[in-house]
Amino acid sequence: MALASLYARSSRLSSSSKTAASASSAFFLLRSSSRQLHSTPPNKNGDVSAISAEKGRRRIPNWWSRSLVPLAIAAAASAASFALLNQSYPPSITQSSALDSKNVKVGGKGSTELVVKGEYKEVPKELIAELKSILQDNLTTDYDERYFHGKPQNSFHKSVNIPDLVVFPRSEEEVSKILKSCNEYKVPIVPYGGATSIEGHTLAPKGGVCIDMSLMKRVKALHVEDMDVVVEPGIGWQELNEQLEQYGLFFPLDPGPGASIGGMCATRCSGSLAVRYGTMRDNVISLKVVLPNGDVVKTASRARKSAAGYDLTRLIIGSEGTLGVITEVTLRLQKIPQHSVVAVCNFPTVKDAADVAIATMMSGIQVSRVELLDEVLIRALNMANGKNLREVPTLMFEFIGTEAYAREQTQIVQQIASKYNGSDFVFAEETEAKKELWKMRKEALWACYAMAPGHEAMTTDVCVPLSHLGELISRSKKELDASPLLCPVIAHAGDGNFHTCIMFDPNNEEQRKEAERLNNLMVHSALSMGGTCTGEHGVGTGKMKYLEKEHGIEALQTMKKIKKALDPNDIMNPGKLIPPHVCY
Repeated sequence: MALASLYARSSRLSSSSKTAASASSAFFLLRSSSRQLHSTPPNKNGDVSAISAEKGRRRIPNWWSRSLVPLAIAAAASAASFALLNQSYPPSITQSSALDSKNVKVGGKGSTELVVKGEYKEVPKELIAELKSILQDNLTTDYDERYFHGKPQNSFHKSVNIPDLVVFPRSEEEVSKILKSCNEYKVPIVPYGGATSIEGHTLAPKGGVCIDMSLMKRVKALHVEDMDVVVEPGIGWQELNEQLEQYGLFFPLDPGPGASIGGMCATRCSGSLAVRYGTMRDNVISLKVVLPNGDVVKTASRARKSAAGYDLTRLIIGSEGTLGVITEVTLRLQKIPQHSVVAVCNFPTVKDAADVAIATMMSGIQVSRVELLDEVLIRALNMANGKNLREVPTLMFEFIGTEAYAREQTQIVQQIASKYNGSDFVFAEETEAKKELWKMRKEALWACYAMAPGHEAMTTDVCVPLSHLGELISRSKKELDASPLLCPVIAHAGDGNFHTCIMFDPNNEEQRKEAERLNNLMVHSALSMGGTCTGEHGVGTGKMKYLEKEHGIEALQTMKKIKKALDPNDIMNPGKLIPPHVCY
């Protein structure tokens, strides 16, 4: 039976996807920056280009603008219900260093500071002139543009400095010249993709040059019979899939809306489909990378497997811009499933829901998604989307294949759920109903922002062996429920990865420390179970302090040696990934 009709019967789904507020897009725009922009006429997709006073451009998808008004209304409603938390905003970064850098540290052993310090060195005028000759008008020193690039849009992390200039290369050749020039002057470079990372990856603690890859977004070659595609790094995964749809193909990784392929490689991301298709490291065939000295390296051929030499592709994936700039990506594609079913089931506790996810995976059923949402997150989604979903721990499944196979899997999982106190098991097969459900799931973070106006999210990303997921979520949930902070939980339950959006007022020291305490508790619990501090978000500046406990000092020293060999002047995204106390 269709999910929409069942939900309507139980008064839990009150409107169609056409009226659902798009929390993701609108709240991003509400939070982005104070800079004044004008725009070009929309393209054939309805997108427009935002243009600053200088030549900086960023394509704004049509679905963002369509969603702005509904979410603004939802955010206003949420503010009234969340009156216990004071609305406040973090201090802005001034022209060079708006935040006192004395005694500020981040990423070292036990560090809890939120502001990244760095020794600022003015960019030589000679370098600016060289870059101007390379890029012509695709370079800006406009303060608003630099501020925008220096403050991550979805992260509470800050830096004492912002970039001195932002460049927008259009080709691999330009990227090579930029890096070679910056290396000669020993000026830092911060690669910049879709601006969706949440661990301070794009901060510029030492100033320098921000290299925005958004103009390099071509599909260079599509090999339908080989099921692979060659793209530039600036293209977004959603835009790519729109172009691939006509060929019956798609790229299966689905991180947050707006993520670019280059950034996805840099952070070794995954998403809700990783349980079926793997992470970024499993779906990238080869790369082209510009090293700090300007050399261009191709990491592999297009062959689906190779035993020829070091695996340079996997070295770059997850390196977070600290070893070079990705200029080309060859991706493995998948056939669009013939049929899919989305199922939803409620549970009395998150432990019951986690146990069903584990039992489902153990049964051998090849689900494509298994997502766990706790009752707090369901409440946030209700408020942001005008829904009336039952506010209890919930599992969302997706089954793919032939129509008969997908339905058979659905029935088997329904039987499994009934053994673990599952109730209200309903499913959807209509395209619009399925899209609406996954849209709400994708907008979880922005729904949390709308529920707590003026607050930031400290988002956890722990991942453990699947058998430990139930224990970790149960242990964490007790602490989260006892905390005065709003702490929604969402998990990729099929692969042991779960997130908590710990909402806190960045200007309230007690709230910040409480958020840090909860974060530390979950990370150390995960590490004690053989897990990791980050399953898909990456390290950036926010997770560096956990790496020594996770990997050991010897592993970190090895990483440092690799970094030193490829980037002896330490110009590539300095202050990220490798903790500053590591030496060799």
